[in-house]
Amino acid sequence: MPTLHRLLRALALLAALAGSATAGAVDVNTATEAELDGVKGLGPSQTARILQAREKGLFKDWADFMARVKGIKPATATRLSTNGLTVGDQPYTPPSSQK
Repeated sequence: MPTLHRLLRALALLAALAGSATAGAVDVNTATEAELDGVKGLGPSQTARILQAREKGLFKDWADFMARVKGIKPATATRLSTNGLTVGDQPYTPPSSQK
């Protein structure tokens, strides 16, 4: 059953992401300040932290992004991804829970 639960959760996330993809994805590695500010859930201070961290190098993946930008945790990453933010054109995939 845990595998079925994970599959259903993944499908729900994909459905949510598919809906946001039509609105246009914003990649954190290439987005301008204005594009980042346009992502629901990001404000000027968070955008500034992202741009400052990005000056040190592009983000390799979501784990790298979350490690380098203060305030980005799994729940926030899920919400931002649902709202169209990507890292390297990839949506956030929450780690599967170990039970």
